[in-house]
Amino acid sequence: MNSLPILVFIVLIAAMFLMTRSTRKRQQQATQMRNEIQPGNGVRTIGGMYATVKEVNEDTVLLDAGPGVDLLFAKNAIGSILTDDEYNRIVHGIEHDLKSDADVVPDDASSLTETDDEPAEAAAASDDKAVDLGKKDAAEDETDDAETKTDGPAESATAEAKADEEPKKTDGDSDAK
Repeated sequence: MNSLPILVFIVLIAAMFLMTRSTRKRQQQATQMRNEIQPGNGVRTIGGMYATVKEVNEDTVLLDAGPGVDLLFAKNAIGSILTDDEYNRIVHGIEHDLKSDADVVPDDASSLTETDDEPAEAAAASDDKAVDLGKKDAAEDETDDAETKTDGPAESATAEAKADEEPKKTDGDSDAK
C-alpha cells in the first residue's frame, strides 16, 4: 500500500491540533486578564480607547474616560490592562524618568558652542574676520579682478568702461533680428 496519503493526512491533523491549541491558550489568557480587572486600573479597549476602570460587574465594566464621562463596556471589549506608568505616559504624557541623575545630552550641537556674549562681541574677541560665502555676480568678479591688476585709478576707470561696453542681458525684449 501507498503510505504517502496517510502521512499527509496525519500531518494536517497535527497542524490543526496545534493551531487550535494555541488559539485556545490565548483565549484563556485573555479571559484570565479580564477577570483580574480591578477598579482604578488603566485599560485599553479593543477599539483603542484609554480609560480608568470605575466599577467591575460580572459581564460589564464601567469606565471613566474623562471628567464626567462614564462608559459601560462589555468585559470582552477590554483589550489590555496597563501599568500605572504606561497609562500615565500614554494618557497624561507623564513619563517616569528613571535616568533623572544622568547627564542631559542636547539634541543639537548649537548649545555646545553657545556663549553668553553677543555674536559680534564674540567675533571681535576672537579677532576673526567674517567670511562671506555667498556667490558674487560675474560682473563684480571681473571688476574686482580688474581693480586688483591695475596700478592706479585711471586704469580702474578703463576697466569699468569696458564692463559698460559689454552687451547686457535682457529679458528677451531686444530689437535685434
